[in-house]
Amino acid sequence: MVFALDSTLWFPDPHLGEPDGLLAVGGDLSVDRMLLAYSYGIFPWYSFRYNRKILWYCPMERFVIFPEEVHVSHSMRSLINKGTYNVTFNQQFDDVLKHCSRLRIKEEGAWLGVDMIKAYRKMHEQGFAASVEVWQSDRLVGGLYGVTIGRCFFGESMFSLVPSASKLALIFLAHYMHEHEGLLIDCQFETAHLRSMGGRFIPYDDYLKIIQQE
Repeated sequence: MVFALDSTLWFPDPHLGEPDGLLAVGGDLSVDRMLLAYSYGIFPWYSFRYNRKILWYCPMERFVIFPEEVHVSHSMRSLINKGTYNVTFNQQFDDVLKHCSRLRIKEEGAWLGVDMIKAYRKMHEQGFAASVEVWQSDRLVGGLYGVTIGRCFFGESMFSLVPSASKLALIFLAHYMHEHEGLLIDCQFETAHLRSMGGRFIPYDDYLKIIQQE
C-alpha cells in the first residue's frame, strides 16, 4: 500500500508499504519531516525530472555495514599506508553534495536535484548531516555524505574522481564510528561495491531496534 502524505507531520507504519519499499508519496523535505523519516529508516528517493511529488521508501530488508565489520582489502591497506590521500570530516559538505549531484545529473533516474540539495544542506546546518572528504594535496577527489541521527549514519551518496576514493571515505567513516561507539551505517540499497566492503542484509525490525537506541 502507498500512502498520500499531506502537510501534517506523519508517516504510516513502514510494514504496510509495497514489496519494493515504496511507502508514501507527497509531503515535503523539511528538516522536521526528514528527521522523523530517518528515525524510522524511511528516506526520500525519486527522479526529480519525472516525479513532481516526493517518493518515500522503507525496504523491509536493510542493507547495512556494521562499523566493526567493514572489510579493508589488501590493496586498500596498501593505499592507506602510502599516505597519498588525506581524509577529513565536515570540511566541504557543500562541495561533496555538488560532486555527488553533478556526476549523476545526466542519468535518467537522477534524484539529487535542487530541492534535495537544499534539504540536505539544511540538515547539515542543523547538525543532522555530515560529509567525509578525500583529498589529494588540496584537491577534493572523493567523498560521501549522509544523515546522522544518534549513533547511526544513513548514507546517501558518494563519489570518486580517482580510483578507490569513495572506498577510502567509507573505511575512514567506519573506523571513526567504531572508535566512537557508532552502531550502524545504512547503505539503503545493495551494490557489489558495498557488499565487497562488508555490507549485508538484516531484517527491518532488527534494524529499527538498532537505529532507535540512544
